Amino acid sequence: MQLKGKVALVTGASSGIGAATAKKLAAHGVKVGLAARRLDRLHALVAEIKAAGGDAIALQMDVTDQAAVSEGVATLHETYGRIDIAFNNAGLMPISDIASLKIEEWHRMVDVNVKGLFNTVAAVLPIMQAQKSGHMINTSSIAGRKTFPGLGVYCATKHAVAAFSDILRMEVSPKYNIRVTSLQPGAVESELFEHITDENYRAQMEQLKEQMKFMKSEDIADSIIYALQAPDHVDVAELFIMPTEQPW
Repeated sequence: MQLKGKVALVTGASSGIGAATAKKLAAHGVKVGLAARRLDRLHALVAEIKAAGGDAIALQMDVTDQAAVSEGVATLHETYGRIDIAFNNAGLMPISDIASLKIEEWHRMVDVNVKGLFNTVAAVLPIMQAQKSGHMINTSSIAGRKTFPGLGVYCATKHAVAAFSDILRMEVSPKYNIRVTSLQPGAVESELFEHITDENYRAQMEQLKEQMKFMKSEDIADSIIYALQAPDHVDVAELFIMPTEQPW
């Protein structure tokens, strides 16, 4: 895909991988719809992108709210006339043993990581079908390929994202020329650790930073650009990206 002049939706755009990817897309000439709940951060990011010569709008969006997602996608489509890229990136990663029964955290993860993805795909897909073109990138994880103690529900949500993405690719790519990529990062510096309420697991995750060099959000953004810029007949169906020092 030639990126200049394309239009992208980025969920979870207020920080981390979402913000880094939004800036990278804008630097390549993509018009970006920045979607997240924290509107103040989105406005600051819009200002940063425009100051650098790019084009972006802020879309206050809670991906768990189907009506809010539909409204945000409609606003982006009305503003720029098309949507070529959807980076479905919003996600949560509270860690705890299943026996801790942090049920509210379980439901929140399912709502954001799985249902939030479903809501966004449902809003964007008809637009891409009508265009007969598009590229969806869905953030799974190494936890969508492997399993780890403490990550029972998170792994379940990310395995769901990986499975859903692959089936979506099979169903829409040949018929509608819509490419689908399942993004599966290993350890990345991000705000995900801030969602961990279990003190033991929070300490373990902080210790990991001393054991290996984590990837930066910009590293993931670069890989997304690679997938997007692949020739039109090539679909980078999975991007499994690891820190060099990560052994598991």
